[in-house]
Order: sequence, then C-alpha cells, then structure tokens
Amino acid sequence: MDKKKTTNHAKDTLAIYWSAAFKYKFAFFSVLVSVVFASLAGVFVPIFLKKFFDILSGSSIATGPLIEIAAIIAVLKGIEWFFWRSSSFMAVFFSTNVMADLSNKAFAYLHKHSFAFFNNSFVGSLVKRMRNFYHSFDELADNLFWDFIPLVVNIAVIFTVLFKMDILLGTGVAAWLVLYVLLSLVFAGYKFKYDLKRTEVETATTGFLADTITNNANVKLWNGTSREIKDFAGKNGELCRVRMRSYNMNNIYDAVQGFLMAALEVGILFVAISLWSKGSLTVGDFVLIQSYLVNIFMRIWGFGRVIRRTYEALSDADDMTEVLVSPHSIKNVPGAKELKVSSGKISFKNVYFCYGDSDREVISGLNLNIAPGEKIALIGKSGSGKTTVTKLLLRMHDVSAGNIEIDGQDISKVTQESLWNNISLVPQDPILFHRPLIENIRYGRPSASDKEVVEAAEAANCHKFISNLSNGYNTFVGERGIKLSGGERQRVAIARAILRNAPILVLDEATSSLDSESELLIQQALERLMRGKTVIVIAHRLSTIKRMDRIIAIDGGKIAEEGSHSGLSSNKESIYGRLWKLQAEGFS
Repeated sequence: MDKKKTTNHAKDTLAIYWSAAFKYKFAFFSVLVSVVFASLAGVFVPIFLKKFFDILSGSSIATGPLIEIAAIIAVLKGIEWFFWRSSSFMAVFFSTNVMADLSNKAFAYLHKHSFAFFNNSFVGSLVKRMRNFYHSFDELADNLFWDFIPLVVNIAVIFTVLFKMDILLGTGVAAWLVLYVLLSLVFAGYKFKYDLKRTEVETATTGFLADTITNNANVKLWNGTSREIKDFAGKNGELCRVRMRSYNMNNIYDAVQGFLMAALEVGILFVAISLWSKGSLTVGDFVLIQSYLVNIFMRIWGFGRVIRRTYEALSDADDMTEVLVSPHSIKNVPGAKELKVSSGKISFKNVYFCYGDSDREVISGLNLNIAPGEKIALIGKSGSGKTTVTKLLLRMHDVSAGNIEIDGQDISKVTQESLWNNISLVPQDPILFHRPLIENIRYGRPSASDKEVVEAAEAANCHKFISNLSNGYNTFVGERGIKLSGGERQRVAIARAILRNAPILVLDEATSSLDSESELLIQQALERLMRGKTVIVIAHRLSTIKRMDRIIAIDGGKIAEEGSHSGLSSNKESIYGRLWKLQAEGFS
C-alpha cells in the first residue's frame, strides 16, 4: 500500500471536501458573503482617497468636503473591520467542524479496510495520511476565503475603475493579468506531479521511521543501528532532493512573477505620465492608480502562492484520498443479517483459499464439521494452513471457493460485527492498547462493571500481578502493551476473552508464553471458560490439547488425520504420533 505508483486523486479529494463542507452550508456562505462585503469596502476606499487628494491639490481651502470624504472613508473602514471579523469567527466554526468530520470519516473508513490492508501498510504513514488529509482542507479553505475571493472582488472593482478612467490603461492591465494567471496555472499544473512525488517520498520516509522505531529492540540486539542510520539517510537524501527540486521551482516562479510585476509597474508609470501630460490624469488619479497597483501586486503575488499552496494541499491529501476511494475488500453484503448463534455448530464446506493473486492453495478442499460444544485442536507444521482456518472463520480473509457456516448461516452473508461478537480470539502474540489495564480487559465487553473485570482477571490468573503494579488496574501498558511481559499480555488477553464469554472460542497458542505454574492455572481457567462452548485450539505444545474432544492434523491445507489423543498418539507413524513422541521424549 505504501509503495505505489504516483497518482492524482485531486477530483476525488475535492468531491469529498465539498460533501463534508456542504453540511455547514450556512456557515460557508456566511463567510463568503462577509468576505465579499469586507473586500468591497476596502477596495472602494482608494476612490474616495482620489477625491480627497484632488481637493487638496486644488485652489479651494474649504474643509467641509474633506471632512465628508474622511467620514465616508471612516464608515467604509468600519464596515470592512466588521465583516472581516465576522468572517473570521464564522470561518473558525466552519473549518474546525469540517476538519473534525473529515477526520471522523477517514478514521471510520480506514478501520473498515481488511486485515490484509493493514498488514501491507505502515502505521506511521497511515497516521501521516490522515493528518495531512484534514489539514489540507484547512489550507484550501483558507486559500478560498482569504485569498481567492478577495482577489476576485478587488480585481473586478479595480478593472471597472481603470477602464472607466482610461480604456488603454484598463486593457493593458487586463492583458497583463490574463498572461500572469495563465502562467501561474500552467506552472502550478506542471509542478503538481513533483508535489505528488514529494508527498509519496515523505510518506515512505515516515513509514520507514515508524517501522524502525517500532523495532528498536531488534535494531539494538541485532546490531542494526548503523544499517538503519544509513538506510534512513538514504531515504532522507531522496526526500531532500525531491524537496529541493520542488522548492527551487517555486523560486523560479517567484523570479518570473517579480519580473512581470516590475514590468507592469514601470509600464503603468509611463502610461500615467503620458496621460498626465495630456491633462487626462489628476494628482488624485495618480494616488488611485498607485493604490490599486499596490493592491493588485499584493493580491496577485498572493495568487501565485495560493495556486501553488492549493496544488500542494491537494497533493498532501492525495495519499489518504486513495485510501478513501479504494473499496473495502471484505464488506457486508447488501441486506446482511445479524448472526444468531444458538448451538455453535461450525461447518467448512469444500473450502479453498489462496492469498492475494497467488495460485498456491493454502487451504485445498477443506471439509470440516465441528459439533456444538465440541473442543477441537488443529495441529500441523508451520505453513500447513491451521492458522488460516481460524482466519477464514473470523473473515480476516474471504474464501476463494466453498463456504463456512455457523449454525447453518453462511458467514459471508451475516454482518462482520455480529460474527466477531460471537467469537472470542486469544492470539499467540496479543497486542494491547496504550490504555489502562482495566480498559484493555473491558474491551471484551464495554458494559462490564469493575467487579466483573476483576473476576475475569482472577480467572485468567492476572489479578495478582496487576494488583502489584503501582497503579493497579489503572496502569498504562505502553504501546502495543510493551511494558508487560509476553505471558502477562497473554493472560490479559485471556481475561478479555473470559469477560466477553462468546459462544465460540478460538485459542491460537494461548498458553505458549506462560511458565509451567501459570500454564496450569490458566488451563484450569480455560477449562471453566470452555464449558458449553465450541472451541478451536491451535497449539504446538501438545500437552495443552490432550483433553480435546478431537485432534485434527492439517497438512497442505487438508485434513491429514483426526482422532483423540489416545488414538493418534498410539500410532507412532501418524503426524500427531511423531510430534507427541518428539515432545514427550525430547529431541535427543
């Protein structure tokens, strides 16, 4: 997901932004109207300054007209101040609410992507994408409200006044503006692909940074510090090059822009001198022209930046937009119903599965029926497909062919949420939130009381170590639960599963990180937990599955053998028999 071809989703980005902004249309149009009135008031001031200086340069010394003009200017300034302040407060309300909605939308859509999507994406780059996405809207909204709209209003009034003053003067400035705008648009469009490349490299660099920080222990213990520093310097070097190219293109454009402005200013001066020599211009006209030139230069210089910032903002948002326009690979079918588990019977019917576009079948024609309340164990060598069986049951992936049913209901036709609500999973390497322990356990059932959380912790044999922590159940466990040992994390995950009390239980090496004493206590807790439930256990430590109702050996994505512990272990040539002999007698 992070290594991708440079793309352009600008239209999609704008469509998403507009949809979010339209929810606050009253605030949006209020800001626009206020900005227009503020800009009009400001651009009319030079017209009255012209009259003011024309009177001053005349022979009359009457102060009455000057006071009247000064009063009008004061009123215009008051109107300008009022509407700028009104627009700024309304813009804050508008932008912050839309940014929050965009952030919520991105968050919700992101979490509905498949497990495979997250396996193929760096956490750091996804966080950066989300942050850039809603900040880019803020940048675009600012460009529209404070740059583009005032520019349009000012230019419209200025051209009207200049054309009325002298058609040659107005035509010259209009021609110059058209040339300037065309150059700005062409340049910004040309530069956009470089902005996309810059964003892509920034995302990749951020992803590398997040990955290496997450694996800081591996970096140290495997003497990888110098390698990581070298690799990061290489990525940073590439980022430096693409940034320098992008920034220098801005410098080139600024140089061209400055030249065009200087040419216009000098040209206007010569035209003004010519008109003054003919008696067509007054001192007030000079003041008006100079004021408008300064206004044009400020707005036009800003326009160049607005165009560039707009394209840069769109390029920054592009990565997240790609995520938002990518369809979810696993989703609820139209009209999906809630899964109702009455007994917990599970059926795999002629199931085939291949990862991604691979032709290699991980699961090949699997037929497996698990009776209600039956406890089965899946064994097999690494890569045999036993873990994939549970992933398909949880719809982490969809089957390539065949179907899986729970109590006669095809799991592909029920809502994913109801499926997960009826299955408790204790994985081999549990990952916890950097939140208090009580919240991590309660995540299995958010409505559970503190007493119920403690009871689940006691049943999972983790209450004692939690109580000995400085903050007890309110202890934060660090990112991914790093502050706890592997066994402690596993016991917290078991407590979470105990608290949920779902009718179907999946244990993926759930006791692999426990010492012998803790394992015994956990086994007792799990035996109580498994009563009345349909249970699937994946285990390499065969001592944990001796009392399962049925043991199934998976090989090549198929059932190679099945039976009880006593039956399979007595056959020394069976897969289970060989594994049991190795573990029971040692590897000597």
